[in-house]
Amino acid sequence: MSKVNALFHIVINTHHRQMTIGDDHCDDMYRYIWKTIQNKGCFLCRIGGVANHIHMLVDLKPTVALADLVREVKQTSSEWARTSGMFPHWDGWGREYAAFSISIDAKNNVIEYIKGQKEHHKRVSFEDEFKRILVEHGIDWDDRLLT
Repeated sequence: MSKVNALFHIVINTHHRQMTIGDDHCDDMYRYIWKTIQNKGCFLCRIGGVANHIHMLVDLKPTVALADLVREVKQTSSEWARTSGMFPHWDGWGREYAAFSISIDAKNNVIEYIKGQKEHHKRVSFEDEFKRILVEHGIDWDDRLLT
């Protein structure tokens, strides 16, 4: 039997970073996304965020492509948000996303980082956070990532 460790820290922003994921229903959104990930045979280690973006730590099933998983999460959760009535200003997810492979040694730190998103964003904007994470992972900054 094959054994694979495929941990990915995934960041997805709302369309034009609009503040459309309200605190009153963010847990509903997270549960919906968790179920989508689970249905693909992957494991959601942690999800969290603020009104204009989410972070997920996912252990990817070896037979699932990262791009396919993110596309499905974005498509299904966006449709659900539009029809649920809980997100009246929902305009979808941004076109792009970012994902970073992480080591098992970094797993707990990333989980704590995701847990602390609400506090973190009282001090740091999403744009500044996103640029910092990209640079830390050797990815060149491109303004299109904020669509």
